[in-house]
Amino acid sequence: MPKTENILIVGVGGQGTILASRVLSGVVLAAGYDVKVSEIHGMSQRGGSVITQVRFGEQVSSPIIQPGEADIILAFELLEALRALPSLAKTGEIIVNTQQMNPMPVVTGAMEYPQDALERIQEGAAATIALDALEMAMECQNPKGVNVVLLGVLSARMDIPEAIWLNVLKETVPAKFLDANLAAFAAGRAYGQK
Repeated sequence: MPKTENILIVGVGGQGTILASRVLSGVVLAAGYDVKVSEIHGMSQRGGSVITQVRFGEQVSSPIIQPGEADIILAFELLEALRALPSLAKTGEIIVNTQQMNPMPVVTGAMEYPQDALERIQEGAAATIALDALEMAMECQNPKGVNVVLLGVLSARMDIPEAIWLNVLKETVPAKFLDANLAAFAAGRAYGQK
């Protein structure tokens, strides 16, 4: 039986992680896979952690990714990527936005943001793709398009035709934001194909 693929999406509230998980699950479903999704919101409206687990394959019984079993971690923020490292498989890959968003303990001075976060992520992953997805989104006139830039990078790492990704984006993203999101997706996909 073909292996179940495990993708963990991590970020903070307001970054579009939920839309990203909807697009990803729609893509794998359209590609003919069984898919299960689990979302965990930690005060997502206030910048708290948001974690989505997406598992797909021929037949998937549970939406939960066990520690050490994530094939890919799609991280919208450095500290969230660092926190998610224990979930990554030994052969796993992290796609991480290098943006830093200070959690409340950092804002209040109770803790410091780890300055070596990216280095620790790179040490803990078999492969790392680190990019400034916010800057790429801004270049596409889409400051809220970090999620779609990261999906573009992810799409280049998966064996699913680009046409399926584009169709699902067209079905999921509101029409008035579609062109900007398609541009952000194309930029991310080109980056992922390097």
